[in-house]
Amino acid sequence: MREMQVGKASIKFEEPPVIESMASIVGKKEGEGPLGKLFDVVEQDDMFGADTWEKAESALQKQTADLAIEKGDIRKKDIRYLFAGDLLGQLIATSFGTVDLEIPLFGLFGACSTMGEALNLGSMTVAGGYADKVMAMASSHFATAEKQFRFPLSYGNQRPFSASWTVTGCGAVILSKHKKEGIAAITGITTGRMVDMGIKDSMNMGAAMAPAAFHTIQQNFDDFNVDENYYDKIITGDLGQVGRTILLDFMKNKGHDLETIHTDCGIEIFDPDSQDTHAGGSGCGCAASTLCSYILPKIKDGTWKRVLFVPTGALLSTVSFNEGETIPGIAHGVVIEHIGN
Repeated sequence: MREMQVGKASIKFEEPPVIESMASIVGKKEGEGPLGKLFDVVEQDDMFGADTWEKAESALQKQTADLAIEKGDIRKKDIRYLFAGDLLGQLIATSFGTVDLEIPLFGLFGACSTMGEALNLGSMTVAGGYADKVMAMASSHFATAEKQFRFPLSYGNQRPFSASWTVTGCGAVILSKHKKEGIAAITGITTGRMVDMGIKDSMNMGAAMAPAAFHTIQQNFDDFNVDENYYDKIITGDLGQVGRTILLDFMKNKGHDLETIHTDCGIEIFDPDSQDTHAGGSGCGCAASTLCSYILPKIKDGTWKRVLFVPTGALLSTVSFNEGETIPGIAHGVVIEHIGN
């Protein structure tokens, strides 16, 4: 038996999968932000050499996957499964971007929580003995997201301060079966459920996602019988400034003070003052690229011994939004730990 159930939504791995390799590629704006020097590649051409925005995001995924394989000195044929997704309808960035990899694909949609979903499923697959190596990957692109969910870029609409800026970026990790060396170990997961608080404002996704982040973090605490002191950092995906404030209030009402140990990928990746990104960053590539550039290196070098990584997603579509539906949120938790003393 390689894992054990510890609660309603969580698994603790007796033989934790190891992150063997990682890669992050972002666009020009992300490279100008606070994490700019940490990404593997900052692409100055947001078209990535393609002739449409959608092809650009596919190229971004392919380049990131290839880089993760190259950095780990891994053969493609040794990767049993690929768990990957994006924000576009029918996952076209993923399906077109990964076809040449020739790796069996599970296409995932968890909105901006997709990297958490990929890590949950990939970890269970490796820990359960169904694969020696898998890849988890997620991407987003500012222009493809704006085109699909909001307005054409040439429209020049005014964005409210609660709005976030979709990250042009991709992050990929390769998970391997348990061993004593690697970048970090995934010791447990907490799979989120949909939480709908009736939010309908697509320009305030932080408010839609914060209740789901709260539920997953609290579920993690309950299932593992821990509290915030168990972690060096609790890092959500893209709540931004608005969502972070709501999350901290929810947690405080439950007796948990996350003020000093919580941060958010959407807050870390941009400078709101100099880059005019309002609430912060968002998109599948926000949590994925921040994980692979900023979070995992700090776990590897022991700065943080144990991190609860909680990518968050707003599960809306153009159809649901235009029909006046609310925006359910979801968040998936991943316990990532330093390997060694």
